Amino acid sequence: MAVKAAAIIENLRNEEQEKLKSTFVEKGIDLDLDIGNLLASDSNPFDINSFRSGKDAFLKSLARDNAQVLFNEIWKLPVERIQDSVIAKLPSPETTLPREKPIPKLRPPTKWEEYAKLKGIKNRKKGRMVWDDASKSWKPRWGYQRAKDDTKEWVLEVPKNADPNEDQFAKKMKEKKERVAKNELHRLRNIARRSGKKVPGVGATMTAGNGKNPTPTELESTFHLAKKSTASLGRFEGLLKNEKPQKNRGKKRKFQPLMTSEKDQQLKILGQMYKKAPQVNVEKAAKREIRQSQSGNVKAKKGGKKGGKSKVSKRKEKR
Repeated sequence: MAVKAAAIIENLRNEEQEKLKSTFVEKGIDLDLDIGNLLASDSNPFDINSFRSGKDAFLKSLARDNAQVLFNEIWKLPVERIQDSVIAKLPSPETTLPREKPIPKLRPPTKWEEYAKLKGIKNRKKGRMVWDDASKSWKPRWGYQRAKDDTKEWVLEVPKNADPNEDQFAKKMKEKKERVAKNELHRLRNIARRSGKKVPGVGATMTAGNGKNPTPTELESTFHLAKKSTASLGRFEGLLKNEKPQKNRGKKRKFQPLMTSEKDQQLKILGQMYKKAPQVNVEKAAKREIRQSQSGNVKAKKGGKKGGKSKVSKRKEKR
């Protein structure tokens, strides 16, 4: 019984020592560290006998030591505290890793962003909800059922210099539509500047590249392009008088998925090439057979019965 208790105590001590290993790791050859990519390469030779005697324990110990060396180097970097977290500033990576897709290009700044940078204006993030004194409740700053919505008021004060017979509610709605149109114009200008095209002015349309007046086809394509430049791709835009609904032009572009590898694509192509059975489109073959049978029936009806007279010969006999 005493032997069992001593063995249990010894095992507990070993487990505690495993948990409380020192952060100092001694290596014969220093590891090749790339802190920017959080990469550690170990070129030290390992003991084959230890590996054969216990693979799992050996690999866990080796991984623990190499990870400890990597963490020791990370803690030497400058750190900063953000709320309850401590974040280390990683240097630029040294190892160049291959990419399947190109690095996305930075979006060029808008006109307002350039002006704000020139004047030193910094945007402060505003909260979504604000207090509305009229309803005594929290409401959204913008959008549906927003706070301080002047278009929902049941009475409006007529200004001193305004026409007393003027509809102030219609005036408010007109001003709102003008603001929406102005914002849409600025958005289209930013898109044109981003794509490197000529920026249209107020009330101007995009002209042809040769400097001449645009053709009706160019005006029509520009009109439909402007209608489809909304967030819903023009799905909720109304039709003008005598305007026909536009059909979908062109084909949708198909992109390769981001997570598939080039190896899988090549193997798929090779599998299709080396298939023993011929590839037959059953649906296409069935449609072709139906068309041929229908055309044969039509020809048989036109030819009439065998030995019978046609309509033209019967007319000649009557004459």
